[in-house]
Amino acid sequence: HGHGRPKGPPADIPAHIKERTAPDGAGINLNNSQVGLAGMQFMSEYPPLANVTSMALKGNLLGDEGVKILAATPVFKKVEFLSLWDNQITAVGAKLLAEAPHLNKLKELNLMKNKLGDEGVVALAQSSNVAQLTALDLSDNEITDIGALAIAQSPHLANLKRLDLFKNNIGPAGIKALTQSKTLANLEHLDLIKNTVDLDTALTLEKETSLPKIKALFLH
Repeated sequence: HGHGRPKGPPADIPAHIKERTAPDGAGINLNNSQVGLAGMQFMSEYPPLANVTSMALKGNLLGDEGVKILAATPVFKKVEFLSLWDNQITAVGAKLLAEAPHLNKLKELNLMKNKLGDEGVVALAQSSNVAQLTALDLSDNEITDIGALAIAQSPHLANLKRLDLFKNNIGPAGIKALTQSKTLANLEHLDLIKNTVDLDTALTLEKETSLPKIKALFLH
């Protein structure tokens, strides 16, 4: 017990999900549980989760098929805090989240360490489902200037206070678009460490930022 990650999914997935659901049904923490599609299917049909507002689903091998269930299920309509960190999600899954009819109350969305790419990020940036987000983590998602530009110009991300884009492939043009964005006016924290910009350029861009509320800016 307690030695690193579990070797595979729990023997009894429904029992594990029940155990990890808060008594009042408002939260579920399944981080690194590897419950997969079977787990997501069970959750979508589990009545105590009808009031769930917080779902921590990091490391559950959900993939795009798992996101498909999540996006189509009215039981998750109250979710405000959603973490899908490290779940092998591609642009297909990102589009499903963007088009999900019930996921329109999200305040924090963590999609770190997936494979969304620019296509997935563009879909999210154009979706009204992100309109209430105050925190968005898209670190380690193979994003280039195209995705950065979509975020910088999105009419739906005006409430964003924290944006994490650590470890992507965003260059000077994308970083400039973000740091001089007119729509990201409420941004207080922007992390662009480990992208494709040299130190001198990063320092120049840092000086030229026009984000009015920025407190923490990390460009290199």
